[in-house]
Amino acid sequence: MKTALVTAASRGIGRAVASRLARDGVRVAVNYARDDAAAKQVVRAIEEAGGSAFAIQAELGTPGSVESLVERFTQESDRLDILVNNVGIGLHQPFGGVTVDSYERMFAVNVRDPFLLTQQLVPLIPDHGRIVTITSGAARIAFPEGMVYAMTKAALQAFTLSLAKELGPRGITVNNVAPGIIDTDANAAWLRGDPDATAYAAARHAVNRIGTPEEIAAAVAFAASSEASFITGSTIDATGGANL
Repeated sequence: MKTALVTAASRGIGRAVASRLARDGVRVAVNYARDDAAAKQVVRAIEEAGGSAFAIQAELGTPGSVESLVERFTQESDRLDILVNNVGIGLHQPFGGVTVDSYERMFAVNVRDPFLLTQQLVPLIPDHGRIVTITSGAARIAFPEGMVYAMTKAALQAFTLSLAKELGPRGITVNNVAPGIIDTDANAAWLRGDPDATAYAAARHAVNRIGTPEEIAAAVAFAASSEASFITGSTIDATGGANL
């Protein structure tokens, strides 16, 4: 049985990815930051559906979190077939309102720790393994209200390009999945319950609707599969055709 690690997997896209990989027969390490109950619920749901999973607490972006995550993972498994870098935070701030603290925190969570985590876990990834990173359509679409967030996602896409070249001789593929606006708890504050916000978000996509976590999970599952063996250094655009 293959083993996967999905960061920030207790809710939203991460939860959907963990559940989808488990349905595909992969044993999943469910990383989470603080919500122990939510992570246990994800593991329980996977196991009740006949899959295999275990939870690992580590709040990426905080001191020692990468080392803690790696240590706890290696206590459960000596190999990692699929790494999904899903962790990420976003703050909607105008350009003039960005503070040093918010800038540094977003880069620490979204870029620094995924880089360091991948660096430490690559020795556990066998030949023909898979690395998939969740980026964002904001990396290619002007997004002034979330400029620093967009910058972090663009940095991850550059990381993927270089890492794909680095690991290509081993048959390890490295790809991104870039979501559009997705109906998750993280977006609930501005998206749900406000018809105008929902209509605005839907109109940003060619398909005129908001995406679901399960649709992003399907793209990740493809990138993590054997069918994607000749695809690397690429970004799967899962924005529903958003081009504004």
